Amino acid sequence: MSPLDTLVREATDLAEARPPRVIPIQPMTGSEQELARVMAICNACRYCEGFCAVFPAMTRRLDFHKQDVNLLANLCHNCGACLHACQYAPPHEFAVNVPRAMAEVRLGTYTEFAWPPALGRLYQRNGLTLALALAGGLALFMVLAAGLHGSLWGGAPQGNFYAVFPHHLMVSLFAPVFLFAALALGIGVSRFWRSEKPGPASGAAVAEATHDVLRLKYLEGGHGEGCNNADDRFTLWRRRFHHLTFYGFLLCFAATGVATLYHYLLGWQAPYAYASLPKLLGISGGVMLVLGTAGLFMLNLRRHALQQDLRQRPMDRGFIALLFLTAASGLVLMLFKATPALALLLSVHLGAVMALFATMPYGKFAHGIYRSAALLKWAIEKRQPSRLQLGDD
Repeated sequence: MSPLDTLVREATDLAEARPPRVIPIQPMTGSEQELARVMAICNACRYCEGFCAVFPAMTRRLDFHKQDVNLLANLCHNCGACLHACQYAPPHEFAVNVPRAMAEVRLGTYTEFAWPPALGRLYQRNGLTLALALAGGLALFMVLAAGLHGSLWGGAPQGNFYAVFPHHLMVSLFAPVFLFAALALGIGVSRFWRSEKPGPASGAAVAEATHDVLRLKYLEGGHGEGCNNADDRFTLWRRRFHHLTFYGFLLCFAATGVATLYHYLLGWQAPYAYASLPKLLGISGGVMLVLGTAGLFMLNLRRHALQQDLRQRPMDRGFIALLFLTAASGLVLMLFKATPALALLLSVHLGAVMALFATMPYGKFAHGIYRSAALLKWAIEKRQPSRLQLGDD
């Protein structure tokens, strides 16, 4: 710990009239040290404190350690508003770039809290290549399996998927992948949560965090006009495309859940009619996912270089590509399920779905989980008395 850090902590303890605290200080990476530097400057300025949750959370701290910068980085929604509002942004000598500093630290949290860590590091370096290669490899495996079964090309009665791949085979393939993804995500977010426990969660805190997550509140830019993307003009399209992607995914997941209940509880086996609940949920979710991911990819291509960590482009685009491929292949499969191409299209779709779930714990999907956890941490923390007692609340 530097002498300045020691003085700040001792001053805080004296202000609170309690014995000095003994808190283990974890070493920080270069990215975390840069974010701590940026936050120290922002804490002195506070011009942007109305933009999002990052800045009110920042003002409750005098100094910034590893746990602090990890929390603040995952609170950030990378809307870009603070970059364009900042008087110390490049080319100023202070070179304050909050969105990039936050993005670099978030990338570190995906790896640090990932389980197993080796997979997190691999996806971090080769996100787009790994995602597409995994989807292609799994699709090829399914194609070969269908070919060996003698059903690679040819129709199936009423477009029945189970005539190509039996139900028990699909369950045996997908259940381990899904359970692994759920386990890895659960371990990762529990590690993030334990890195600095904010205290007990009240009903009000949970309700507020849930509200902020579902509304994507902090993609409004703090003023309701949206974020910045290619330049300093505000736009709501990033928030809209995120909404389409988020709720489209939830609808598709709900379609799978309802179909599972139909199969095991009611004994109603697929395929289902177009007017059935699984089909209505799946079609609407698939269309929303296609539109949302296509829009996000377009915005990603146009995004200002200063607002992002360029190293994360492969990871970002890999996740967008997998989501788009999953949704698009599912819609195409639905339209052409009664044709001889059923087995081939089904293999491509299943490969994309399996690749999506296998990579979920290590990319942008994990960032959504960590961000939700960070919002809950902040909702709990803001309801507690400030440790600073400096009138910031």
